[in-house]
Amino acid sequence: MLLIRGLILTLVVCSGISSCAQVYFGKPWNKKRQTIPGKIECEFYDLGGEGIAYYDKDSINNGSGKLNPKNGDFLNEFRMSEGVDISFTKPAPIDIHPFNQVAPVLDQLYVGWTEPGEWINYSIDVRHSGNYTISLMYTASGAGGVALLLDGNDLIGELVIPSTRSDHETVAWRQWHHWNIFRPTAYLKIEKGRHLLTLKTTAHGNMNYDYILFELK
Repeated sequence: MLLIRGLILTLVVCSGISSCAQVYFGKPWNKKRQTIPGKIECEFYDLGGEGIAYYDKDSINNGSGKLNPKNGDFLNEFRMSEGVDISFTKPAPIDIHPFNQVAPVLDQLYVGWTEPGEWINYSIDVRHSGNYTISLMYTASGAGGVALLLDGNDLIGELVIPSTRSDHETVAWRQWHHWNIFRPTAYLKIEKGRHLLTLKTTAHGNMNYDYILFELK
């Protein structure tokens, strides 16, 4: 069923992970849809706020304007009035250290403080129909789970995300800053056109999401 709410299109769908949720096709960040093939930058989620662009278990941005001080700096204040928690990669000893499996790019915004049940929406433009592989740049202080939905329907099922914790780490809080790339072996069949992509945290949380790379095979 399609409903019109101002400029927002609503689609009522059912699936195993979405549980018959309403899907809101909102406005893309900076008036520009992210494109596939290519990287979906996790911090550039849609406009529209709680319940439309995202669901977060609290209304505080625990990164921008809180952990990262409100001082006029773009990275410190990025989307700080919204509930999605955002931070950015920093020099040694925070994000640059021997325990990374993949070296992060400095000053790269990412979504963090994730909890099970939280989700984020992205208005995307798929340029080519076909089978895609994905790569998630992430950290996980303990094994977790995520799901990807396309227009409200399960795209790949729950993905078990390996922990990036290290028994050799000497700084406790840095267990949340061990970066790696997760590459599931399954192909995702995606049709050309405009879609709504949802990234949902399904288990454990305590993960940071930098980007999801979609590559056409």
